[in-house]
Amino acid sequence: MTSTTEQFADVRATTLLRFATAGSVDDGKSTLVGRLLHDSKSVLTDQLEAVEAVSAQRGQDAPDLALLTDGLRAEREQGITIDVAYRYFATARRRFILADTPGHVQYTRNMVTGASTADLAVVLVDARNGVIEQTRRHAAVAALLRVPHVVLAVNKMDLVGYEEKVFAAIAEEFTAYASDLGVPEITAIPISALAGDNVVEPSAHMDWYGGPTVLEHLETVPVSHDLTACPARFPVQYVIRPQTAEHPDYRGYAGQIASGVLRVGEAVTVLPSGRTSVIEGIDALGESVDIAWAPQSVTLRLTDDIDISRGDLIAPSSNPPATTQDVVATVCHVADQPLAVGARVLLKHTTRTVKAIVKEIPSRLTLDDLSQHPDPGQLVANDIGRVVVRTAEPLALDTYADSRRTGSFLLIDPADGTTLAAGMAGESFASQARTTVQADEEGWDF
Repeated sequence: MTSTTEQFADVRATTLLRFATAGSVDDGKSTLVGRLLHDSKSVLTDQLEAVEAVSAQRGQDAPDLALLTDGLRAEREQGITIDVAYRYFATARRRFILADTPGHVQYTRNMVTGASTADLAVVLVDARNGVIEQTRRHAAVAALLRVPHVVLAVNKMDLVGYEEKVFAAIAEEFTAYASDLGVPEITAIPISALAGDNVVEPSAHMDWYGGPTVLEHLETVPVSHDLTACPARFPVQYVIRPQTAEHPDYRGYAGQIASGVLRVGEAVTVLPSGRTSVIEGIDALGESVDIAWAPQSVTLRLTDDIDISRGDLIAPSSNPPATTQDVVATVCHVADQPLAVGARVLLKHTTRTVKAIVKEIPSRLTLDDLSQHPDPGQLVANDIGRVVVRTAEPLALDTYADSRRTGSFLLIDPADGTTLAAGMAGESFASQARTTVQADEEGWDF
């Protein structure tokens, strides 16, 4: 029988890659995704037959593989991607969750949604057009969301005669731009999604390229964002008090471990109260275990009876997050209604939701050239900007650079529950020095 430690090692060895695709209109992004699914034999027979039938009705000689991901009627009619489409597939080497995101400027918020949990982003470029404004926008969003790996897929190489110099010039320009944004790893691959060159199988037309295919890179890229390597964070979702004859004194705190590893006997601090205790037991799937790790859902039992409720956060006493009521962050505005200075909102961080006020909007980011437009007064749909939010209660908030799970939050309209903005606490880009926005306390009513 394997020990708990051996089970922990086995689970960590199982690799899952979450990746997102992004590209401008007509760059062939949906065709790439369809080709990837088709050539890796991840498409069901009835799905392929349906695509072949629609393609034949349109008079096309070959199946339009873009239809495998563009599922909405408006997408099929216009030949564009509007909504984020998630696809799940696996090879012998790795499991994948793919988020196919739109390329239109007005759907930037959809790309933010798809890339927010991604370990890798595939940015497509039409070899005939090179790096354009939307390409830079996608690179900037990937950098803002701290996506650790970016693949530049230079598509439609067949339409430029498979010329190496065309690929090299595009790769050099994009790599320089993304590196300035702080993207830690950039891999450029020349492809033809329509013909299948370098997507799953190596191309016979580009013998000058000796790198991996898209699928080979996806299968072998290291998943560097290891949740178990981060400090432990356990947002409490539910308090279990059965108070039955069988369990008269049972008090457990249930939730999903957001990051890190928790062990029986470890000293912990409950935030925002600051009370301390020790983990007496960990229950997982109806059994007691000595160790648990992200992203497992477990129930913790502590040695002391402490007032703990939904929204509290349990963390190791040796490395707890700081608590604050002044949140300085970058947000992507996703609602149609504007977000203005003075707006009263709800801030949802992990399982905790608190009242808040938008105190300041210092700047709005222009993704075309990364310039800052100072004091815009409000943010509208698809805008990305810096905000200062004052919360009614303290939050145990990490910076987004340290933890994408506990450094992110949502701003919600208290009137109807609409999500207004997705926030990332701390500095904007990895390459920029940390700046502090001074908070003016005048005029606050909490």
